[in-house]
Amino acid sequence: MTPEEKPKPLISALGLDLGRKRIGVAGCDGTGLIATGITTIERTSFINDVEQLRQIVQDRQVQVLVIGLPYSMDGSLGFQAHQVQKLAKRLSKALNLPMEYMDERLTSFQAEQLLKAENRSPSRHKGLIDRKAAALILQQWLDQRRAQSHSSAAAIEY
Repeated sequence: MTPEEKPKPLISALGLDLGRKRIGVAGCDGTGLIATGITTIERTSFINDVEQLRQIVQDRQVQVLVIGLPYSMDGSLGFQAHQVQKLAKRLSKALNLPMEYMDERLTSFQAEQLLKAENRSPSRHKGLIDRKAAALILQQWLDQRRAQSHSSAAAIEY
């Protein structure tokens, strides 16, 4: 078996769209190819949020948290991004999991567009938007990870 043919180790990642009112949660299939929305957590307290996430982490044997970071359109980190970073660090520590950030600019907008395409009202489906946004964040991470593994496999050939 050549290095390119070796199966890539599977990873179970959880994508999170952290908001003030809700947390959109997404997971990936066993192959690490497709991200799908799992649930939306209505935020009540940090302890309750962690308990709900801990259950998902255990059920899915999650190894890494992928957190959407809301960069400003100019690429800088604003107030909301700093709030997300604070919460992400607390969650990572409480769940004892490493985390990675993904640029989440426009994911909520994309999620709203997907809902509109399904003839659903975005204003009536806020939780679904959060779940879809989390799935978009995680899918972006999975695609980036796969692209990096392909480019490093191609480099091995030469």
